[in-house]
Amino acid sequence: MIRQIQITSDNSFTIYQPDLDETYHSKNGAITESMHVFIDKGFNEIIKHKKTVNIFEVGFGTGLNTILTIIEASAKKIVCNYQAIEAFPLDIALINELKYETIIPENFNAAFQNIHSVKWDEEFLITNNFKFKKIHAALEQYEFEQPFDLIYFDAFAPEKQPELWTEEVFKKIYNSMNEGGILVTYSSKGDVKRNLRSAGFIVERLDGPPGKRHMVRAKKLRIES
Repeated sequence: MIRQIQITSDNSFTIYQPDLDETYHSKNGAITESMHVFIDKGFNEIIKHKKTVNIFEVGFGTGLNTILTIIEASAKKIVCNYQAIEAFPLDIALINELKYETIIPENFNAAFQNIHSVKWDEEFLITNNFKFKKIHAALEQYEFEQPFDLIYFDAFAPEKQPELWTEEVFKKIYNSMNEGGILVTYSSKGDVKRNLRSAGFIVERLDGPPGKRHMVRAKKLRIES
């Protein structure tokens, strides 16, 4: 499978996959998009109510969302139990070409290397407050083993991977979540919002990162006793 390194508008790199005509991150800024969608609108929203957070990422990819979460959790003293699923892992040589170590704080370079070097399907302590497991599997066949508070839904676009954006997949995710949990994704397509609502979520349309008018945050309502 051919993959190519491309620079994005904020001078961070992403990967282009020609067979899908798709990049792993926004061409308008890889780190900018991840910070806006997943950290600012996801992580920083859920930690308003929790100091220990269970996170599940759909699409581990380059590990960018993971390392940015490690950095944010460290700064805000949040304990994270983080799992990430990926059906098609990237080669470490390609990851190294992204040169993320030149952009993230130097004291997190070892953590970034560790999330890529640890074994698949086993749990590891990456930092004192960050427990991590990466899962080599297809989301459609995967059965969740624990409840989650926050979902980073970062699959390829709906037109590229339609099998991941279905009501059935969103319902499975919804059922895996704690009450009050949230899902964030960069896509705000009509079918995505409809499928999320059909799965049980309350859907918010938020301002998107550069290059996108909108993104989506979906919530699983807390059941009041």
